[in-house]
Amino acid sequence: MPKAELHLHIEGTLEPEMMMTLARRNGVALPYASVEAVRQAYRFSSLQDFLDLYYTGMSVLRTREDFFDLTFAYLEKVAAQNVTHVEIFFDPQGHTERGVAFDTVLSGLTDALDKGRRDFGITSKLIMCFLRHLPEEQAFDTLKHACRCKEHIFAVGLDSTETGHPPSKFARVYAEARKEGFVPVAHAGEEGPPDYVREAIDILQVRRIDHGNRALEDPPLTARIVSEKIPLTVCPLSNQALQTCPDLTLHPLKRMLAAGLLVTVNSDDPSYFGGYVNENFVAIQQALSLTEDEIATLARNSFVASFMTDDDKAAALAGFDAFQARW
Repeated sequence: MPKAELHLHIEGTLEPEMMMTLARRNGVALPYASVEAVRQAYRFSSLQDFLDLYYTGMSVLRTREDFFDLTFAYLEKVAAQNVTHVEIFFDPQGHTERGVAFDTVLSGLTDALDKGRRDFGITSKLIMCFLRHLPEEQAFDTLKHACRCKEHIFAVGLDSTETGHPPSKFARVYAEARKEGFVPVAHAGEEGPPDYVREAIDILQVRRIDHGNRALEDPPLTARIVSEKIPLTVCPLSNQALQTCPDLTLHPLKRMLAAGLLVTVNSDDPSYFGGYVNENFVAIQQALSLTEDEIATLARNSFVASFMTDDDKAAALAGFDAFQARW
């Protein structure tokens, strides 16, 4: 099916082979002797376990060429899965604190996205994330860089360790980002409680919730999200790998659909969690015995929930409906 991917951390597409290649290219010492040793480390008991490895892997990304290679490799993979639109997170603070310039990161990403549009017809939006385990003052510094690059950065997001770092911690920087014209989104309700989802909506004024699984623990909150048509970008294999839902047969996705939530399927950090967007669709379909209509709804929702222009969204939905009618 044609589909969009709306919850994808570009640093989380760093496959072990590329990690080792870039480490050699840039003279970066890793605590792993081989690709297989990296893969063996991909066993997590929590979000923090994953982030420890994630930031280690990120250390090999140094140059504009590195960020181009990383991004274009992702686009090649999802082009083969008939992904036609992507909305990509990137974490500049994870690079600038290592001495990599903001412009180095952004130029590599945008070069690859431009080539992806030319070569594969994949359209894109970039979402710059603040790292929630760092102080809000540092987020303001990152926002200053983004304000120079509004033609390339569409939205701001919030990721990294959720527990103990509520959305309200970033109320001031989000208010400034909205004032500057950036669309707000945020990770909430992955490990954090339903109140974090409520804060993201009320305080950060997000247009989309990334994850949001735990919102279902609060029926009035769930009803509100349905009523306000706030999309959720759900990542099944991520939830399984990080032990927030180790048994996919118990995953809330089917209940989300039944509740009328505008829910989408995404891969989050696919190189670490065992699959890109199609693998997530297959895994959750098998686990929950989703029907073809439910699968089609999830894929169609990816365009509805996207930040494409009205005209582009209408064209994408028409294309999807034509595909479904032929199927």
